[in-house]
Amino acid sequence: MTTEEVRPPTVDESRPREEEIEQAFDRIVRLGVPRLQRSTVEMLATGAVGGLDVGFGVLALLYVERATGSVLLGGLAFSIGFLILQLGRSELFTEGFLVPVVVVVAGEAKARDLFRLWGCTLVANLAGGWLLAALAMAAYPQLQHQAIVAASYYAGTDPGVHALCLAILAGAGITLMTWMHTGTSNEVARVLASIATAFVLAGFRMYHSILDSLLMFAALQSPHAPFGYLEWFEWFGWVIVGNLIGGIGLVTVLRLVRANRRVADHREAHRRRMRWPRRPVAQ
Repeated sequence: MTTEEVRPPTVDESRPREEEIEQAFDRIVRLGVPRLQRSTVEMLATGAVGGLDVGFGVLALLYVERATGSVLLGGLAFSIGFLILQLGRSELFTEGFLVPVVVVVAGEAKARDLFRLWGCTLVANLAGGWLLAALAMAAYPQLQHQAIVAASYYAGTDPGVHALCLAILAGAGITLMTWMHTGTSNEVARVLASIATAFVLAGFRMYHSILDSLLMFAALQSPHAPFGYLEWFEWFGWVIVGNLIGGIGLVTVLRLVRANRRVADHREAHRRRMRWPRRPVAQ
């Protein structure tokens, strides 16, 4: 018997990985469709709770930074906010860069549904976060100086290449967290992903549109803040663009390319449903 006759059959080792990616894509679509079908009131309520949740993380960050003088420990303390966010099933605007976009690309929802989700979540995040910041500074006035110090790092930033890159990295980081959350059903793994992402965002001082806005809102509760809401709004405008580039351009688009076959399958299935809608069964 020759060597070629006893050689085991060739196995496509890439196929299991492709199947995992396709299964993850299907899971994202399955989870994302109900998110986009919610009423406007439900979206606003969930977003407001998300702003409150992250606000508790900002409070923890300020308290620890004031006590220790360490930005890294403050970033670790901020992970409390992301833990509340994960376990409480609320959501941030920047968490809408993966799942809802995939649903729209798969043909299971319209672009207007995505924009409605983004608009409601963004406004509600900021409103809920502002409320928590105001309550926190009233309850802990000793933290007002620390809030001004932390927020001034962001408020005084010019929108150059360096700052834009930090905003892009923040958008990519939180979208990767969303990808990790949807890729596993293990709650411990999801919690660890939330802690790690929160630590990187806050501890490494990346530019995150919601997190850093809440820091500025806390500082703006003091009459001694060296900036105003106009400066915040100017900063917020270009940071949110960087977050979108990172979350959608660096993470979501590449995931869609890897799952291009499943994208085509979902779009074709959606077209068939629209062409031949299911008829009710005669009684």
